[in-house]
Amino acid sequence: MKLIIAIVQDDDAGELIDILTDTGFRVTKLATTGGFLKSGNTTLMIGVELEKIDEALKVIEDVCKTRDQVITSPSPVAGSTGVYVPYPIEVEAGGATVFVVDVDKFIKM
Repeated sequence: MKLIIAIVQDDDAGELIDILTDTGFRVTKLATTGGFLKSGNTTLMIGVELEKIDEALKVIEDVCKTRDQVITSPSPVAGSTGVYVPYPIEVEAGGATVFVVDVDKFIKM
């Protein structure tokens, strides 16, 4: 057995959970916060039998597509006034960060 830990953007989490559970996977959802954009994301823990790993990873890949997103980032104005003027920047968001780890023991009670 393997444990898939998938960190996905909140926008993708609902659809991904629905498809995974409809396909027969059991999913545990954790609300987490990302470090780069300081925005909410979702960490999913999915227990998977060895022969179904590729199927689960394919679902994650199909749902969690990267996309460009415009965010407002504060920038200090020249001088020491302490005034900040926000300006938009474009960043790549979405996708998924996925870890697949071995499970030494699985107990369902």
